[in-house]
Amino acid sequence: MHACSRLIASTLILSTTLLGLPLSAQAAIVSTADSLTTPAAAPNRERVNAFLSRADVRQALEKQGVNADSAVQRVAAMSDAEVAQIAGRIDQVPAGGDVLSLVFTVFIVLLVTDILGLTKVFPFTRSVR
Repeated sequence: MHACSRLIASTLILSTTLLGLPLSAQAAIVSTADSLTTPAAAPNRERVNAFLSRADVRQALEKQGVNADSAVQRVAAMSDAEVAQIAGRIDQVPAGGDVLSLVFTVFIVLLVTDILGLTKVFPFTRSVR
């Protein structure tokens, strides 16, 4: 019993001593542009912009009352998470089909950002700000 408690005490003393040692850390100044963009976001933005440049998508946006050029500008203003969500929905759309659901998703995202006051796309919305 005495040898077991001595072993436990020695282990605790050693671990407590090692926890007190300072760890090295490195710090550097990060620019705003570096902090706002992530490498994974660029392909998603390109995918959404390529989708919005298709003729059938532009026609569907025009039917919803959204100018396609302003939609591309709004995609540029969206956060990386929002663009990733829309890019994920593009991947789920079957080839040559159900474009309307994706256009509806873009419409809803633009509508919500318009209501929150982050954008001003639709003239019929009022900002909560």
